[in-house]
Amino acid sequence: MTVLDRPTADPADPADPADPADPADPAAVPAAPAVPPDLAVLAEGLHRSFAGRTVLAGVDLRIRRGEFLALLGRSGSGKSTLLRAMAGLDPDFGGRLLVPQRRSVVFQEPRLQPWKRVLDNAVLGLPGRRAEARARGLAALAEVGLADHARAWPATLSGGEAQRAALARALVRDPELLLLDEPFGALDALTRIRMHTLLRDLCRRHRPAVLLVTHDVDEAVLLADRIVVLTDGRLGPDHPVRLPAPRRPGHPGFATLRAALLAELGVPEEDGPTAPRTVRQEPHD
Repeated sequence: MTVLDRPTADPADPADPADPADPADPAAVPAAPAVPPDLAVLAEGLHRSFAGRTVLAGVDLRIRRGEFLALLGRSGSGKSTLLRAMAGLDPDFGGRLLVPQRRSVVFQEPRLQPWKRVLDNAVLGLPGRRAEARARGLAALAEVGLADHARAWPATLSGGEAQRAALARALVRDPELLLLDEPFGALDALTRIRMHTLLRDLCRRHRPAVLLVTHDVDEAVLLADRIVVLTDGRLGPDHPVRLPAPRRPGHPGFATLRAALLAELGVPEEDGPTAPRTVRQEPHD
């Protein structure tokens, strides 16, 4: 097992945590060490500071292979910082982090290159022969319902279609770890519902480990196998999601778990129809 060690002391970095240097290909991330066979992610004592402010304060986290983990937290709690560390976009952390080499990221914005057609965006940076890459890209686009849009320009896509193209670009690499940074935050309510269904189907088919950073409590309960809340740079207790499929907000267990998560987020649920449905926050921590 290869270990990625960082200094155990909190590294201070004056860089803006909301503006990391992204790779040229937003779906491809740098190589990383291997992890134990049963785990996709092993994090121990992760620390990260920006300009003297601690964002991650000794995070310990394990994500099993094939597990869908949702990460909730208020603005500035460190959720996106933790995701960027796993993606290899922010190496200046302290502690120990092991992640698989094959991992992909889907951001809140699709980040499609406007001068490339949809298929070329899907296979951007994909290694191997061009014909093989394009065949894999076409198959990925078909999986997300965009087979007829392979030669379209990104500007002609709707918001939901553009995000489906971003999902295809991530999945074409057959990732062992799929990192989702509020990927549906900019979509309208009906499109979000469709995207939830699509994501569930894709995860059942491909079985990657998934880390979903979201501000939406209902979204977390609908999608995840397990939910954790990040508060002041520290993880709270696990919340396993044991609800029958298909998951329905009207199920008593859904309401109970939702109330517990809102309470941990410091937003007590009120009785009646005016109860908050989500906890809103800035797009990035």
